[in-house]
This record gives sequence, C-alpha cells and structure tokens, in this order.
Amino acid sequence: MKDFWKRNKIALILLVCAIALVAVGLYKGQAANVLSKAARICMECVGLG
Repeated sequence: MKDFWKRNKIALILLVCAIALVAVGLYKGQAANVLSKAARICMECVGLG
C-alpha cells in the first residue's frame, strides 16, 4: 500500500485538494445555490422553464 501512494502522489494531492474545496463550498453554503441552478437548467432542458 505504501508503494501505491508513493507512485500516485499527484492523485493523492488532487484528492486532498478536491475534498478541501468541497468542504469550503459546504461551509460557505454554496450547496443550495448550486442545487437551485442545476434544477433551473434541467427545467430549461425539458422545456418547462
């Protein structure tokens, strides 16, 4: 297992950055904003908006 992470340092760094950015977005309350925009886009795609 140690060798796996040693070979994939970039993947580990990207994973940690992604988790950190998701946590920051949740902390700032952006999840509701993203969900409402996604719902609006979906409604427009099916012709309801």
